[in-house]
Amino acid sequence: MNQPPDLYRRQLLAAGTLLVLVRPAAATPQQMASAISAYTGNKLPQTGRVTFEIAQLIDNGNAVPVTVRVDSPLTPQDHVTGIAIFNEKNPETDVVKFTLGPRAGKAQVSTRIRLATSQKLVAVAKMSDGSCWQQTVDVIVTLAACIEGEAT
Repeated sequence: MNQPPDLYRRQLLAAGTLLVLVRPAAATPQQMASAISAYTGNKLPQTGRVTFEIAQLIDNGNAVPVTVRVDSPLTPQDHVTGIAIFNEKNPETDVVKFTLGPRAGKAQVSTRIRLATSQKLVAVAKMSDGSCWQQTVDVIVTLAACIEGEAT
């Protein structure tokens, strides 16, 4: 293809070819709330006990490091049973779910996630006493994952 880009584009349009740039589907805030409710067994998570570590300004959304810590003594009577991360702008609102127990060593999980755009993320911890705790963060993604090659 040694033609100038503008000429090539005109030839595609003249041939009736339609070029469509597709953005990833996004969940709605209601879908995220529904996914959190399903995870907690319809219990309303309280704010606190959860520390969600993620950069607030993300240069590249392809592999974003996240860490979630929960304030817990990790005893047989009082421990974290699960940690989940939810986001509002990816097709699947539940990004990851971890199962923990009293012998986990520490109430902390770390992973990397892809973020297609700036959005709200929620970390939810389920405790052995049935309570649920959460922290919400808003992140800004300057170079989105999943949509490379999109014309600007």
